[in-house]
Amino acid sequence: MFYAFKNFRPVVDPSSFVHPQAAVTGNVIIGKDVYIGPGAAIRGDWGGIVIADGCNVQENCTIHMFPGIVVHLDAGAHIGHGAIIHGAHVGANVMVGMNSVIMDNVVLGANSIIGALTFVKANTVIPERSLVVGNPGKVIRQVTDEMIAWKTKGTQLYQTLPGDCFEHLEACEPLREIPKDRPSQEILYKTWKEIKGEE
Repeated sequence: MFYAFKNFRPVVDPSSFVHPQAAVTGNVIIGKDVYIGPGAAIRGDWGGIVIADGCNVQENCTIHMFPGIVVHLDAGAHIGHGAIIHGAHVGANVMVGMNSVIMDNVVLGANSIIGALTFVKANTVIPERSLVVGNPGKVIRQVTDEMIAWKTKGTQLYQTLPGDCFEHLEACEPLREIPKDRPSQEILYKTWKEIKGEE
């Protein structure tokens, strides 16, 4: 659902898909080929939110800010399930892991990876290509070219998802038993452990 607030109406490029169960409010600008999942709350009431081309904001994420702040998600930012972005600037091609919390005035440098459940405290500046984990989040090493390629491929899947949703997503009643001819799904992506050959 979309909500106007104090004369600000969200702006969404036609190529982007915002799930009907997401809530997008007020001063929000969403660029091209963006996916916004169900349960996401993107609330531009006290400040602004700019989500650049090719980003994804997955299920149950929250994006908000203190008054007067503009939150930026630069091109290709990838915000995992349940993450919170509060008043931060997320650089290009950054991955924010599931259920992470990124606090006010944080700057996440481009091509960084923030591990799941990481807490990045207010006013932290993370250099480009950093791998960050923990509570509080700490840089543990640089992100390799191989890791960036893996992250980018995963984000590219999300960049195709808006088109797939426009074409194939529809509300339905569930089946009551598994049909004998139920199709199998194509494997589109390998986990990091699979790529590294780990168990």
